[in-house]
Amino acid sequence: MPSPRTVSAALTGALVVALVGCATTGSGAAERPAAPTAPRASTAPVVAGPAPAAPPAPSPRPTSPDTATPGETAHTRAAVLAIPSIGVEDLRVVPYQGTTDDRPGTLIQNRGVAASPYGPKGGVGPGETGNYLVTAHRLSSGGPLRDLPALDVGDSVFVTSGGTVHQYRITATRTTSFRSADSLAAQRAAVPGRPGERPVKAMITVSTCATPEDDAAGNFWRDANGNPEHRIDKIGVLVSSRKAQGQ
Repeated sequence: MPSPRTVSAALTGALVVALVGCATTGSGAAERPAAPTAPRASTAPVVAGPAPAAPPAPSPRPTSPDTATPGETAHTRAAVLAIPSIGVEDLRVVPYQGTTDDRPGTLIQNRGVAASPYGPKGGVGPGETGNYLVTAHRLSSGGPLRDLPALDVGDSVFVTSGGTVHQYRITATRTTSFRSADSLAAQRAAVPGRPGERPVKAMITVSTCATPEDDAAGNFWRDANGNPEHRIDKIGVLVSSRKAQGQ
């Protein structure tokens, strides 16, 4: 009859064989075997587990009005509008090639943002010499310029674009009629209100509809884009340009 010591040694050897088998079969992820107690160490290869996955690459940073992107110009770069005196903050201004309140511009405004046309029938970019045109809805699409009529002479308008903050000061108010070619030409002129005059200053026209005023006067005319006859235009002149914070 085998002694207890002989039985113990046999059981230990069987356990080592079983552990070696787990290390070479299965899914490939090796378990750490217990230290062998038999005098002869196992020579079976240890199967390495899969290499850890590489961390995902960081997403590219989206273009921001606070940063300049190569290839962009002042009039093709998006901007952000702020008018503290009437509670307008972080209103995105989307540039497009066209003219004030045309079909593309109206569709942009319908998204609740402002539109800024450029090109032969549009304006310039923020801070540039000429007329920077910005239009947005007053009543629909969130009414971002609902309080524009309350903007007074001397109030400030801030436009951030390409890492620069441009400050304009309001100097006048105009009314534009969509039913008058001369009135539209004056609104879109390089010097607001003075078609044909050569600009020497950077200026801004912030425009919205005069729907309540037209309706109150019994004027329910609308163009093909649903715009009323009259627009309220606030005219300003550039007084300073500085780097945005963090630039």
